[in-house]
Amino acid sequence: MDTALQRQYLAYPERLKDFLAAHKNHMTIIIDEIQRVPQMLSIVHQQIENNKALHFILTGSSARKLKQEGVDLLAGRAVVRHMHPFMAAEMGDLFDLEKSLEKGMVPLVRMAEFPEKTLRGYIDLYLEQEVKAEGIVRRLDIFNRFLEALTFSQAQVLNTAAIARDCAVSRNTVESYIAILEDLLLAVRIPVFSKRAKRALVSHKKFFFFDCGVYQSLRPAGPIDHPSEIAGPALEGLVMQHLRAWIDYRDCRLQMYYWRTLAGSEVDFILYGNDGFYALEVKNSKTIRPEDLRGLKSFRQEYPECSAYFLYRGEEKTDRDGIHCMPVADFLKRLDPKNPLPM
Repeated sequence: MDTALQRQYLAYPERLKDFLAAHKNHMTIIIDEIQRVPQMLSIVHQQIENNKALHFILTGSSARKLKQEGVDLLAGRAVVRHMHPFMAAEMGDLFDLEKSLEKGMVPLVRMAEFPEKTLRGYIDLYLEQEVKAEGIVRRLDIFNRFLEALTFSQAQVLNTAAIARDCAVSRNTVESYIAILEDLLLAVRIPVFSKRAKRALVSHKKFFFFDCGVYQSLRPAGPIDHPSEIAGPALEGLVMQHLRAWIDYRDCRLQMYYWRTLAGSEVDFILYGNDGFYALEVKNSKTIRPEDLRGLKSFRQEYPECSAYFLYRGEEKTDRDGIHCMPVADFLKRLDPKNPLPM
């Protein structure tokens, strides 16, 4: 939303009525970044009630301000849709796994002449406009330190106490910062799958940045950092964001989980719901080792109803003990919302 226009509607949100009156022939109205003037939602509600032929498309990059204002969220009158970064199926032959892991899949970044600078600017813009400008946090330097510490939790069970110690802040502060990232649609927490559980499971959620390129840009690296320490979580994050997009765009009744027992058995992703039951393990390796399949085998012993997938960086597609082993690049290219999960 244009800054001058934002100021006008903040001062007088009823101005929207004047705009609609001057454009009576337009039945579809698009309002971008609606969270910047949340008071407009009440006007939109009123106009929909008065004219059933009107259609509004309201876009936004943050739900935080809408929640805080407690405004009319158009319950029962709106359909919520989430827009995700590119999927490999959308990019077709332009999809390159290595480049996608490094630069991510955000359209603005991938279509830029200088992706690295654009990615850095994209992150800085969020910090400047959404965090600092709205006064969400008092100390941006502490928040930046928190972001850097949080990158070490990518694709990991989230330990907020450890992050709080690293940043020298309280655990409550870390929890509030993570909630900010979720409201800004920059982070995702995945719960543990515990239905019909026969074994003792961990209780904490698993953390991801919404895009692996954002994670790579924020993650500090130096001479003593092994590449696999960064590449593994990036690959798992890339698969996660594709699965989220596939679920949302397919509009299917599936929820995403992970599975981990206190004894250490783990499966990266569980998709469960009325539309299916899938278990997926992701490894940044070019070979299939027996130990890599142990988590899936343990899960299938407890849940034989599931379809199990092992995604890796190799080239061979095969089945091992009922587990579909697929090259991760091939899986992502074939993951199309119009179709079921690739086999």
